Amino acid sequence: MRLQYVNKALALAIAGLAIAPVWAQSMDMPGMSMPGMGSPAASASSPADHPVSPTKAPAMSGDMGGMNMQGMDATTPSSSKAIPTPSSKPAAAPNDMNGMDMPGMQMQGTGAATQAAADGNMKGAAPNQPRSADAYSGGYTLTTGPFIPPGVKPPRLADQENFGSVLVDRLERAYTRDGNWSAYDVQAWFGRDFNRLVIKAEGDVSQGRLQDARTELLWGHAVAAFWDTQLGVRHDNGSGPDRNWLAFGVQGLAPYWFDVEATGYLGNAGRSALRLATSYDLLITQRVVLQPRVEANLYGKDDPARQIGSGLSDATAGLRLRYEFTRQFAPYVGVEWSGKFGRSADYARIAGEKTRQTAIVAGLHFWF
Repeated sequence: MRLQYVNKALALAIAGLAIAPVWAQSMDMPGMSMPGMGSPAASASSPADHPVSPTKAPAMSGDMGGMNMQGMDATTPSSSKAIPTPSSKPAAAPNDMNGMDMPGMQMQGTGAATQAAADGNMKGAAPNQPRSADAYSGGYTLTTGPFIPPGVKPPRLADQENFGSVLVDRLERAYTRDGNWSAYDVQAWFGRDFNRLVIKAEGDVSQGRLQDARTELLWGHAVAAFWDTQLGVRHDNGSGPDRNWLAFGVQGLAPYWFDVEATGYLGNAGRSALRLATSYDLLITQRVVLQPRVEANLYGKDDPARQIGSGLSDATAGLRLRYEFTRQFAPYVGVEWSGKFGRSADYARIAGEKTRQTAIVAGLHFWF
């Protein structure tokens, strides 16, 4: 009895193995239309007529698990395709989907025909060189084109316009034990981002008389993001004879936000000079600013008529605390130390003047 049951079970297993490949090839996918692939013919050759080695059968590379194919009919391959025998491994369905009609789905292949179609759809190959911004303007410019009506000023960029500004860095009154005086330090410019006219003026007034004054007229040219070169003339007046100089130098913002000026001068009779100045704005709050400032003047030769000696002639160092009611207007108070050195100190002693002094200053800082 047991042997009979075992024989029946073996027979059912062999029958299942024989039917499984045929069932997989003839799987029904409702609604899927595959023109060129008919239903399996009744006269299809038996597996024994056309045996196929499992290694010759192409494997399906795509995983179609979870794919909704409602309304698609699938058919088995034509009779020319061999069906493996039950004793061999079942061949997977080939990955050939030519002739399959899938409305709304665009499928891309890797064959030569697919590549040719893709090449035909290309509008043109990408250029080897980067395109020019003006190549696609259609002939439009800042002054022509349908967007520039007659009589309307064409648009202009910021660096095409002229601007101007006046900075009164120091307009102050200084107080010492030996006397008081007023001082000014003004800088103005007019022009564009790269080229501009620059005017600098600095001087002292005491007892109603101009004691010392320096005025410069310069052409500034931007050479870097925060630096300008300057070329022009300088005129000195006040006590003693006037002096004229050819000026050349740089001005800009050094790393860590230091304002720097370095200017060289050449005058008549072989005179030469160098002026160095730097300042820094330390923001204690958004309105309270502490500004240290240092300035030094050096000369190449003695000028007794103006009490100037060669080498380091004079230097000043100040500390000013200002309160900015607005960014454009700020009163301040501070202290400034000044001194004369070398031959300049000797000329001051001969004239009965002090070579070192400390002053309390108060004034205004503003610009417009």
